[in-house]
Amino acid sequence: MLMAAALVLVASACGTEVTGEPVAVGPADMESFYGQSVKWGSCAKFSEEELPSDTECAYVLVPVDYANPDGDTAEIAISRIKASGQKIGSLLFNPGGPGVSGLTMNTVGDDTVLAERFDRIGFDPRGIGASTPAITCLTPAEIDAERTEKPEDNDPAGISAQEADNKQYADKCVERTGKDFLAHVGTREVVQDMDIIRAVLGDDKLSYVGYSYGTRLGYSYAEKFPDRVRALVLDGALDPSQDPVRESVLQAASFQQAFDAYATECATRPECPLGTDTSQSVKRFRELVDPLWDTQAETDDPRGLHYGDAITGVQQTLYSNRFWPALTKGLNELREGRGDTLLALADLYQGRRDDGSYDNTSDAFNAIRCVDDPRVDDRAVAAAQDSEYRRVAPFLDDGRGTGAAPLELCATWPVPSTSIPHQISIPDLTEVVVVSTTEDPATPYQAGVDLARQLDASLITFDGPRHTVALSGVSECVDGPVVEYLVNLTPPAAALTC
Repeated sequence: MLMAAALVLVASACGTEVTGEPVAVGPADMESFYGQSVKWGSCAKFSEEELPSDTECAYVLVPVDYANPDGDTAEIAISRIKASGQKIGSLLFNPGGPGVSGLTMNTVGDDTVLAERFDRIGFDPRGIGASTPAITCLTPAEIDAERTEKPEDNDPAGISAQEADNKQYADKCVERTGKDFLAHVGTREVVQDMDIIRAVLGDDKLSYVGYSYGTRLGYSYAEKFPDRVRALVLDGALDPSQDPVRESVLQAASFQQAFDAYATECATRPECPLGTDTSQSVKRFRELVDPLWDTQAETDDPRGLHYGDAITGVQQTLYSNRFWPALTKGLNELREGRGDTLLALADLYQGRRDDGSYDNTSDAFNAIRCVDDPRVDDRAVAAAQDSEYRRVAPFLDDGRGTGAAPLELCATWPVPSTSIPHQISIPDLTEVVVVSTTEDPATPYQAGVDLARQLDASLITFDGPRHTVALSGVSECVDGPVVEYLVNLTPPAAALTC
């Protein structure tokens, strides 16, 4: 019986080649969206990044407001590299963020059988990248100016100034994006867009790989369309039951863990800017960055390195130990009064291009986060969050805490949030795979454990210091079972640790 069951799984996965004709699965009032034909063509106008020559791009039309499908529409940019062999169907990818373009994700799995068996699909979620309309709040000049501003103290005057800046930012988002569209840029809408993408690509069910915030898209899709899931791989998970305050504190603690791991490795090297005594690493780090509060470091770029960009650049390097040499270089430059490497890292994180323009990742991140999560508008909660953040991540504590804090940006957001934290339960959901990394700074390991429990999913544990790992080529122990699951729907070994 076990052998027969396995053969059924293999047979159902292989099947016959999908024709790519739209699959008519959707509400009757949205037949025009679910039944549309995809017109594939050149990617020249879709992405400034160089895509493989065999990549095709297209737009998929979706309603802005799913409660009013006859109203305004949006275009979702998608990319495709066609399967090189007998095709199972399409495999959709999302890199996370929220706010990050996903068009280049269709190259994931290049060196695996996934390239043979799936049309690999990247997409820019609504409002992001090449999708239209785009979420836009600040001009490049305004972003540059904001990055050079001296941080405010958390005294009454500083708190008032920070909250005024938040209100001004939100007002600009409304002015340049439109309040109606801002109300419909969250996860609630994106998973419905994903279902239209699935249908117009000719797939009865969705096969999907999501990283970081992309895991939220995956489990939210499963909640909304449980009978339309073929396979989900969720790597770098968010816990749907966590409120944003708890999530931010746990993330801060994980970044401290990543900093400590860097400091420990750095201490073994003679060029370490933090010295050989790891008990002094935070102190030495703060001695390097704190002067930037008042005086910028020189850079070849006339902008110089300011305090906020230095912290951003450092955090960028803590996402993976492969960036640690850049952190050592950047901190050693800072010892000499220079900030070129950390500025370049901050530019990378902020999406600043060589010509001074920006992608819209930061604006999209803010808009999506504020519509996705309940806002924190209680001053006591905001103050406690700030104090706890400083306690669990001393390398990020500027020493200027007062026991008070400003309300966050989302407290003044002009449209309501659309979801609340909750435990998810999806009876009869097909087998799902969650991948979680023990020293992930951005999405702590326990969140993946908790998501796997809620989904009754298989959990792959990767032991190491990085943010997400599946299909990166770092670990065959992870990649092999993930590929086997996506192709044949065979779950990984129980409690697999790599």
